[in-house]
Amino acid sequence: MKLLELYLPLVGLVLLGLILGSKLPKSVPAYLGQFLFWVGVPISIVAFLRQADLSGPIWIAPVFAWIAIFLGAGLAWAWIYWQGKRNGLVSSSAPRSFWSRPTQGSFLLAAMVGNTGYLGYPVTLAVVGTQYFGWALFYDLLGTTLGAYGLGVVLAACFGRSVQNHWQLAQAILINPALWSLGLGLVFRQLQLPALAELSLQRLGWTIVSLSLVLIGMRLQQLNSWHSLPKASIGLVIKMLLVPLILGSSLSLFGLKGAPQLVIVLQMAMPPAFATLVIAEAYDLDRDLAVTALAVGSTGLLMMLPIWLWLFGS
Repeated sequence: MKLLELYLPLVGLVLLGLILGSKLPKSVPAYLGQFLFWVGVPISIVAFLRQADLSGPIWIAPVFAWIAIFLGAGLAWAWIYWQGKRNGLVSSSAPRSFWSRPTQGSFLLAAMVGNTGYLGYPVTLAVVGTQYFGWALFYDLLGTTLGAYGLGVVLAACFGRSVQNHWQLAQAILINPALWSLGLGLVFRQLQLPALAELSLQRLGWTIVSLSLVLIGMRLQQLNSWHSLPKASIGLVIKMLLVPLILGSSLSLFGLKGAPQLVIVLQMAMPPAFATLVIAEAYDLDRDLAVTALAVGSTGLLMMLPIWLWLFGS
């Protein structure tokens, strides 16, 4: 029943986005994305921070976010190296069998950073509620966001064919409104509000969460590339299975069990972030691989959630 309660709004809102994405003008997802990025998500962060429990070792969340990023990148690079070595042994024309540098860059990004904001927030809120939202928030803003637009940009510049936009992407860290709303929310949570205002703020936050899921469906409706499926599948196994399984099991060594452990595992298990597609397009990486990883990973999450709830949902 718990899983059914989670899947009904999750699948329903994404399907609504898929339907709307096929009916509405192509510009609508872009406008909705801009609204959520600049206004909606910051408001929801402020709203849910008011009910979040920030006590305890919450700093572990971004620490493990960075460990997950480096572990994912390391496993992805090991796979690329093994593929190249294997091809070199079996073919005299091996260089033509090696992955191109743009493909390697997209593969690394897909294995590193997950959709811990637009998708991670709704899943976390649905599973454990607002009390532990701070753990997901710190994981996303101080881990995934900085990892995508920091280390991710550096890797894209190394593997891409074009580096004209690297400064513009690096600036995204400084102007990211979600980071600013984190500071505002920490201050604002001390302010007492009337009961009606508090209720309205919480409902507005949940409305933003629903719109985020609809946006994911709209964007998935526009993704239609599948020839990179074998490479994308390997990257998703690393990102959504190996990394959360390895690191999630080690969280108990730090005294983390129950809801905090589950929140971090869920954030680790999120599919690749939409930021990987943004970076791939800006740096002329393998866009088809980035698109396929997004589409397959977002649908594969539905199959993986029961596993994480079974292993860590006690």
